[in-house]
Amino acid sequence: MTILSIVEAVVTPVAFPDPPLLNSAGVHQPWALRTIVELRTGDGLIGLGETYGDAPHLALVRRAADALVGLDAFDLAAVRRAVSLAIGYADLPDRHGLIGPSSATKTLLKVLSPFEVAAIDLQARAVERPVCDVLGGRVRERVPFSAYLFYKWAGHPGAEPDEWGAALDPDGLVAQADTMIKKYGFRSIKVKGGVLPPDAEVDAILALRQAFPEHPLRLDPNCAWSVATSRRVAERMSGILEYLEDPTPGIPGMAEVAASAQMPLATNMCVVEFADIPEAFARGAVGVVLADHHYWGGLRACADLARICHTWGVGVSMHSNSHLGISLAAMTHLGSTLPNLTYAADTHTPWQGCVDVVTAPLSIVDGEVTVPDGPGLGVELDRDALARLHENYVRCGIRERDDTAYMRTVHPDFVKRRPRW
Repeated sequence: MTILSIVEAVVTPVAFPDPPLLNSAGVHQPWALRTIVELRTGDGLIGLGETYGDAPHLALVRRAADALVGLDAFDLAAVRRAVSLAIGYADLPDRHGLIGPSSATKTLLKVLSPFEVAAIDLQARAVERPVCDVLGGRVRERVPFSAYLFYKWAGHPGAEPDEWGAALDPDGLVAQADTMIKKYGFRSIKVKGGVLPPDAEVDAILALRQAFPEHPLRLDPNCAWSVATSRRVAERMSGILEYLEDPTPGIPGMAEVAASAQMPLATNMCVVEFADIPEAFARGAVGVVLADHHYWGGLRACADLARICHTWGVGVSMHSNSHLGISLAAMTHLGSTLPNLTYAADTHTPWQGCVDVVTAPLSIVDGEVTVPDGPGLGVELDRDALARLHENYVRCGIRERDDTAYMRTVHPDFVKRRPRW
């Protein structure tokens, strides 16, 4: 029996420039934080993973990395046990406010994920096959992604305007969509809402519908609306939105909105672990779940999630946060294996400004990413870029993402409130 022994686990925090993208919690800081994980074997193979870069999470990832040396990368059960024992009963709060109350289980899955991805990358490299083959085989050669629009300032306070410029009204969002679609060929459009009053965001959706009549549209206010507001907006958007994502907080509230909404409700905020599924699905609270291997516990967990969604007739897409090329490759391999990936996935790739840690980032062409045929994830670390982005991390001074605190440097009275309207 072949043993794929891990001889070293390397953890490198990095930072890359992030535009001032607005959301219901505040605004993105000038630097986005990520952590790059490498699992190395004695014969020179390296498996890659990518995860969040916030300091408390990074500390747990480092602690877990030390426990993996000597394990077999094919033994994912042993990897999970080692991570669990290493971090103990850690319970990190979700300061981003994306996945509800914290728990030890959620914390474990977030720490486990980059190591699971890196171990599967190692497995695939060892047998000289793509990751999708190790996951069971691809059902599509190209994975569709959606344009992801944000309200945004022209630039960070005190800095020159960035290449995207401001988008604070319907015309700004239409111009942003036009740029993205021309550059990447996206065939669906998502708007990050929860920033302006709901009727203003409806006006933006209507402007996008007029400008791009063939593109499916989605709106995600990140739980910024009450049930009553959500129901009113859903009625106005009937026949216009492909889905309405997380309009209001919690499974009970989502179920109330879903009872009268004419479009599916999607979520990456109220169904965020397997324990959420029975209530949410039984109550009909959601019609689409956005899987995210970074907090569901890895690629195999997301494949399990997709199978459960298929059983219940619930659609599947993929959620995105600010990320680099390792995550995009992992999402692409995962998406290629899911028969019921019924909606184009989210991605922040256009917002990266071509900054990455891999030598040849995957390209988005005609709104799709072709699944790499090379071994493993199909991407390789750019050591020089990794060093530069690590130096960014050392110098930038940001150690935890905090959209609310950054917004208060410009608007001192800003309060994160869900629902706000």
